[in-house]
Amino acid sequence: MEKATDYYNENRILGQGGQGTVYKGMLIDGSIVAIKKSKMVEGKKFDETKVEQFINEVIILSQINHRNVVKLLGCCLEAEVPLLVYEFIPNGTLYDLIHNQNEELPLTWEMRLRIAIEIANALFYLHSAASAPIYHRDIKSSNILLDDKYRAKVSDFGTSRSVALENHSGQKPISAEQSEPVRSLVSYFLDSMQENSLLNILDPMVVKDGPELEIIVVALLAKRCLNLNGKKRPNMKQVAMELELSKASGGNVIEDCGDEESKIDDMIHSWETNPSSLMSRKKSKIDDMIHS
Repeated sequence: MEKATDYYNENRILGQGGQGTVYKGMLIDGSIVAIKKSKMVEGKKFDETKVEQFINEVIILSQINHRNVVKLLGCCLEAEVPLLVYEFIPNGTLYDLIHNQNEELPLTWEMRLRIAIEIANALFYLHSAASAPIYHRDIKSSNILLDDKYRAKVSDFGTSRSVALENHSGQKPISAEQSEPVRSLVSYFLDSMQENSLLNILDPMVVKDGPELEIIVVALLAKRCLNLNGKKRPNMKQVAMELELSKASGGNVIEDCGDEESKIDDMIHSWETNPSSLMSRKKSKIDDMIHS
């Protein structure tokens, strides 16, 4: 692994975090991989929490096979500090894409919605379709990697955050640009919904590029995900299906929903059995839903 990373050369660093440093490496056969050197040693003692995180990550990732979850290729226990070897994901993180946009690769509404759907599907798989339920607990834009086709790959298994708001607003979760009482992006978003000023929080690219009805549907879904009452928050299956449904129907999913979330569940069931039945719905009034 030392040779693969040119002896952990700083120029090979892909990222650094609380759990360790990730290097770009080249194996003997020419394969490009990502190698995580875990932060287990504090002074001359092993950090038991870091050791537990390492073991946990190996156990979890060895059970997972999903196109939107980064693959663990192997681990090395012979080194002084244990190493994890992952597939190499070339296009950085969602955080970098959101906050360092360029004209060559505009982050369109269609791209944002696709990435949101991919993340939701990965989390739904982890929560229910894997051999045992797995809860990531550290979902944030810097833990979402992007492959060569800018498809989302969930990485770094260990506490939780809302990626949807950051993805669509283009703003950081905690911002010094907002007034004192609303530095939190979540608070700013909820205030904007309450004041019927959603457009003020959105990334200008989203406002310019995205269909208004689709944007509002996703905003309403995000609002439900932030409900303080956990019983009223949608599960990841519902989130994934509603995002898919919104994309396919152009946002017309909200017609006739009123305030009853059960009707959305019925529409999801209808979508699963007959997708074409919802494609021709007309645009409905939305102000009452925003304030509900």
